[in-house]
Amino acid sequence: MIFEVACRVTYEVDFPSTLILSMHVHDGASQKVLEEHFATDPPLLQSETIVDGTGDRLQRLQTGTCPRFTASYRARVDCDFEIVRNQGLSQTPIANLDTEALGYLFPSRYCESDRVAKLAWDLFGHLQKPHDRVAAICDWIHANVTYTRGSTDSSTSASQTVVQRAGVCRDFAHLGIALCRALNIPARYFTGYAYQLDPPDFHACFECLIGGRWCIYDATRMAHPNGLVRIATGVDASETAVASIFGSVRGGPLEVSCQPAPGENFVPLPPGAQWTVGVSSSDDN
Repeated sequence: MIFEVACRVTYEVDFPSTLILSMHVHDGASQKVLEEHFATDPPLLQSETIVDGTGDRLQRLQTGTCPRFTASYRARVDCDFEIVRNQGLSQTPIANLDTEALGYLFPSRYCESDRVAKLAWDLFGHLQKPHDRVAAICDWIHANVTYTRGSTDSSTSASQTVVQRAGVCRDFAHLGIALCRALNIPARYFTGYAYQLDPPDFHACFECLIGGRWCIYDATRMAHPNGLVRIATGVDASETAVASIFGSVRGGPLEVSCQPAPGENFVPLPPGAQWTVGVSSSDDN
């Protein structure tokens, strides 16, 4: 499935600063970039860094004395999703996990799995199959946390979301990750472009390692699991921020779009299908 994605944002700069932007889509075996274009107006000194392990693509910009600039990105991406039947999938013993997966078992800045461990085991410990646990976690979050724009900020963590019972996609993802890790299921944060997301924006969800495959879950139920174009993955939002600012820079309104390429026919998963199948787009399968 080929998608066309784009974003555009204008920044106001108070003094010479550096930004690290994460808006370029992932380019790997299961998601191939067919064409792309990134530019700043006016042109700024820039360089790209590819993160070891995840393949995340970061653009480092130096503003110099420029007081205002616009960053824009567009790409055509061929996404090769795989539908994974969840029946019969077993949880990989921790002793058999590879080094990379082990890193997604531990508490992190925004996903304090140690603080929500009792809640996780009380609510979901009776379920034996890992997919049943993850599905139940998503159901519980969707039923108990209200999606409310502006209700949280960049410092809100999973344990705080449990108390506040309100948040945005970032908070839903962090809570899902924390509860999964508390149950010994490796889980990681996922950011991307999302088809038919309303309102259009970057979207956050999470992936779990089940049966040797990283499968996508979205507790907000606002995006199609097979309508996502990966930007980055990490332990939590601390590793996947759209913009990391070193200096004094203010971002303006963000424009984001994600559409099937001309001639492509998008077929969404039937309602509830994600609880019987998983969607995997990872290069780690």
